[in-house]
Amino acid sequence: MFRICLNIIVTVILASGWQAVGHAEELKPAAWSSAPEALKKCEELETSRKWGEAIQLYEEALESFAGDQSLKYGLRRARIHHAVERRYGDLSFQGMLNDSGRTQLLNMFEDVYRSVQREYLESVSLTRFLAHGTESLYMALKNPVFIEKNFPDPAARQSRINSVRQTLISAYWNRPVSGSAEARQVLGSVCDLCRRELNLKDSAVLLEYVFGGCNALDEYSVLLTPDRYRELHGTIQGEMVGLGIEMKAEAGRGMHLLNVLLGSPAEEGGLRPDDYITDINSTDCRNLSTDDAAKLLRGSVGSAVRLSWISPDNQKHSGEFTRRRVDIHSITRRTMLDRQRGIGYIRMEGFQEDTVQELDAALRSLEAEGLQALVLDLRGNPGGLLDTAAAVAERFIASGVVVSTRGRNQNQNQVYRVTGTYTRPYPLALIVDGNSASASEIIAGAVRDHNRGVIVGRPTYGKWSVQTIVRMPGEREMALRLTTAKFYSPDDRNYSGVGLQPDVLVPDATQTRTTFFRTRTPEEINADPDVAEAISALQRRLTRN
Repeated sequence: MFRICLNIIVTVILASGWQAVGHAEELKPAAWSSAPEALKKCEELETSRKWGEAIQLYEEALESFAGDQSLKYGLRRARIHHAVERRYGDLSFQGMLNDSGRTQLLNMFEDVYRSVQREYLESVSLTRFLAHGTESLYMALKNPVFIEKNFPDPAARQSRINSVRQTLISAYWNRPVSGSAEARQVLGSVCDLCRRELNLKDSAVLLEYVFGGCNALDEYSVLLTPDRYRELHGTIQGEMVGLGIEMKAEAGRGMHLLNVLLGSPAEEGGLRPDDYITDINSTDCRNLSTDDAAKLLRGSVGSAVRLSWISPDNQKHSGEFTRRRVDIHSITRRTMLDRQRGIGYIRMEGFQEDTVQELDAALRSLEAEGLQALVLDLRGNPGGLLDTAAAVAERFIASGVVVSTRGRNQNQNQVYRVTGTYTRPYPLALIVDGNSASASEIIAGAVRDHNRGVIVGRPTYGKWSVQTIVRMPGEREMALRLTTAKFYSPDDRNYSGVGLQPDVLVPDATQTRTTFFRTRTPEEINADPDVAEAISALQRRLTRN
C-alpha cells in the first residue's frame, strides 16, 4: 500500500488514456437566478451525454445552491453514468466482463467491502454498500453504452428493462442485509431476475455492484480496474504511455490542449498548450466529448495516430504521432527572474517518486547562478505522494511538524517532522490557485504556519484528505483507492472544502496560463500577475534584509 494526496482533474491525460473527474480549471461563477435554471442547464449536458461537463456544472451550481436536493441527485446521477461509460471503454474491464463468473464476482464483492470496512475513513454498513450497487445497476440499465454492449436488440426488451428497473426500486433498493451470506443471496436473486427477464449475464450485473458499491464512499475513493491501477502507478512513478497531453472538449472548436508534457510525442510533433485538435484519424472531433475523443486517441506502444489541429494564430497543422513511454517531470521550469537580486523561479507540477531529486537539482542549478530568493509555483498542481510532500517541505522548513494525518485506524495517525538537514534559508514566495490541491496544500499549510514565506494567488482547492492504494487479492491487478485519513497543517488546521487563503490575493481574471512557462522568457514570466506579486513581495523582503 502507498499513501497519496492527489486531486483528480477533469481532463484526459493522454499518456495512456487516464481520465477522471474533478476541477480542470478555475470556473467563473455562473449567473443563475435560480436552482431550477441551473438544473435545466445541467440536464441538457446529461441529455447530450457530456457527463464530465455536467459534473463540473453541477458542482458549480451547488456552490450557489448548496441545499438543493435536485442538484445533488443530478450530480450523483451524472457521476454514475460517467463511471459506467468509463468502465465500458476500459479494455481491462471488458476482459472482466467476458471472463468472470458468478462465484468469482461474489467473492470480489466481499473482498472489496471487507477492505472498505478495514481501511476507509468512516464505517460503511453492508446495507448501504449494497444499496449503492443496486442504484448503479438501476442507472446502468438506462445508459446507452451499457445497453448497447449487453443487449443485441434493446428496443425489443425496453418494456422488460423498465420493469426490471422498477423491481430494483421496489424489492432491492435499501434492502437490509445482516451479513455477507445474506448479501450473496440478494445478489444472486438480482442476477436470476436479470437473466430471466433480460438474458443479462451475471458479470454485467455483479460488476455494477462491485464497482457501484464504492459510490457509497467519498468522491476520491474508487475501485480501480487493472488498466487504471497500472496508470496510477505510472503517474506516481513519473512514466506513462501515449501522446502526453491534457485536453478538454470545447463544443465547436475541438480538444483544447491544457498541457503538453515535456519530451512527449505530442511536444516533439509540434503540439503546444492552447492548440485545438480538430481531427483524429480522419474523424472530426470538434463536437465530440472529451471521453469520446480520448477513446480515439488511445493505443498501444508503437502505434500511430494522425491529428489535425489549429494553433492560437489560427494556423492549421497536421501530423502523425507514435505512442510511446513518456516521462512525467515534476519540475517543468527553472530560471532566474531577477539576476540583480538573485530571485529564481521553479514550476512544480506534481509530487512523484522523483520529485525531490528533481527539486534538489533545480535548486543547485539556481544556487550556482546566485539564488537569493525563490518563487515556487504550485498553480494547477494536483498533488501526489504524501511522503514526497513532506520531503519537499523539508527543503524550506527548518524544523518541527510539517503535516499530520488522522484516520479511523491507528496506523493512519502519523506526524511528519523535519530536522532541517536539507533546508534552504532564502526567502520564499509560494504561488497557488484553485487547482493547487492536496500535497500542494500541505506545502502551503506548512509555509503559512511556520511563517516561512508569502503565499500569493487564489484560495487552494480544499482537498485535505489522504488516499491509500489497497491491492485486491486475486490474479487480476486491481486496487482500491480509499480515503483513509485527513491531514492537518502544523497548527492543526484542516481546510477541507474551503481551501487555504493566500496572503496576497490576485484576481483570477488576470491569470496567465502557467503551462506556457517552459517556453517563455524570464521577462514574459515576470509579466504574469501572480509572479509579479510574488517578486514584489520578495524584493521587499530582500530590501529589509
